[in-house]
Amino acid sequence: MIEGKKMLVVSAHAADYVWRSGGTIAKYIKHGAQVHVVVLSFGVRGESNDLWKKEGATAESVKAERFAETKAAAGILGIENIEFWDLPDYPMSPALDEAARLRMVTKIREVAPDIIITHDKNGEDVLNPDHNAVSRFVFECSIQANSNGVRIENTKTTRQMRLFGFEPHQTELSRFVPDQLVDISEVYDQKVEAMKCFKAQKHLIEYYTQRAFLRGNHLRRISGNQTYKYGESFSSVFPVAGDELV
Repeated sequence: MIEGKKMLVVSAHAADYVWRSGGTIAKYIKHGAQVHVVVLSFGVRGESNDLWKKEGATAESVKAERFAETKAAAGILGIENIEFWDLPDYPMSPALDEAARLRMVTKIREVAPDIIITHDKNGEDVLNPDHNAVSRFVFECSIQANSNGVRIENTKTTRQMRLFGFEPHQTELSRFVPDQLVDISEVYDQKVEAMKCFKAQKHLIEYYTQRAFLRGNHLRRISGNQTYKYGESFSSVFPVAGDELV
């Protein structure tokens, strides 16, 4: 059941959460979940090449355009709880310091999510080391959020949550192996419209449109439900635990 669930999505750059989990986010919001999104960086240095081709482009002008794009995309997906940390990118790893770690642990404890979605756990994104750094960062912060020994005033230790990595660009080259498929057919059009907001990465619109179609095929084949048309895929960090096979 989706209603009442709490989800935290941590995106390295301004568009990652849209390409990789926009459909799932929109579906969860539509069905009554609380979804919070943290965008760590606008991707000014590394993910805005076309914007830098404009005459007179500056870091501030590129950032402003990326902010406008991601805010528009969030609105299309129905996201109301989104914050931007404005960390530097390419590389991002130096900015993921103790201050950022404290901030993220605090955020996790504030949301107390049932689910966290971020970059894939394998940390083998061959095209973007920022994604690998964020994957490890979020995983470690989630463990710290669960620890009574990590003392942060006015926060409450969280319980173990489900942690998922979303599908990277160049799936096979990054050795991404999904073990979770989510039907996004009912919100597919929202995802496509949200992706169209990003003018600097038009090539990814086609790529993730194709991926949604491919994952829809997988959903139909594996589930037997022929109404599934489009999907998104994720890898889980932890196995499912319970009293039966599910």
